[in-house]
Amino acid sequence: MGYDLITMGRIGVDLYPLQTGVPLPQVTSFGKFLGGSATNVAVAAARLGRRTAVITRTGDDPFGTYLHEALQGFGVDDRWVTPVPGLPTPVTFCEVFPPDDFPLYFYRLPKAPDLEIDAHELDLDAIREASVFWVTGTGLSEEPSRTATLAALAHRDKAGLTVFDLDWRPMFWKDPEAARPFYAEALKHTTVAVGNLDEVEVATGVRTPREAARALLDAGVELAVVKQGPKGVLAVDSKGNEAEVPPLPVNVLNGLGAGDAFGGSLCHGLLAGWDLEKIMRHANAAGAIVASRLECSSAMPTVAEIEDAVAAGAVK
Repeated sequence: MGYDLITMGRIGVDLYPLQTGVPLPQVTSFGKFLGGSATNVAVAAARLGRRTAVITRTGDDPFGTYLHEALQGFGVDDRWVTPVPGLPTPVTFCEVFPPDDFPLYFYRLPKAPDLEIDAHELDLDAIREASVFWVTGTGLSEEPSRTATLAALAHRDKAGLTVFDLDWRPMFWKDPEAARPFYAEALKHTTVAVGNLDEVEVATGVRTPREAARALLDAGVELAVVKQGPKGVLAVDSKGNEAEVPPLPVNVLNGLGAGDAFGGSLCHGLLAGWDLEKIMRHANAAGAIVASRLECSSAMPTVAEIEDAVAAGAVK
């Protein structure tokens, strides 16, 4: 039986302060969590009852062991999570200044193992057979991950739903111009593109939401999802359907991980065949729920929690 969702991309250990409003130099205690955007999306979809797996790599170290244990605990298949000797498992710190300031500090040197995913080691048949395949912009930032990502997309050839999370992280690239050709190549092979205003601008050169959505559709996708921050989310498909949904009111504790919850719920809604507005409302609710919690992976909501938030029109 094939997977509902296979994601490919970052994994690491998130070390989040257990004190809010405190700069890192003064923080005295941290929580340890599974992290990495593609991995969190797989966790989020698994929490919603979907059969998921992740393709990524860790260091051959105790943190790598922890990530396998965490994935198994969340019900995510870890068969394609392999170690890279000589490279440490990445660690990410953040600072928590609610409601809208959450600086991230990535420790991915000398190189992150998840950028060592090799095309020759991919299970291309499983990738093609999955109902949804999810890749990220970070996976395009270095070799051999770049070639592996594009090879997987080309082999899949838009089978099922193929999602490109634009996932622009400026610290992983020299500049946006260096990224744009690889983003354009990935878009040729994807059916769904997801990104915030900064990310769609990197991919298309356009920042206005509707123009950016149109540019993504013109680049080859069938559904463009543009996150607009406080203005909510805009979704436009190639058939002319459109949904623009405002965010749910929420007392934000930590905004990190909200986008990954959105992504997992997006995949769940697409698989369920929901209309665009319902998909976006549920995805928004999933993101808002995680924003109300400190952690990312272990904060991913259940179906009942999302439905309760949608019905209430806010995260209680």
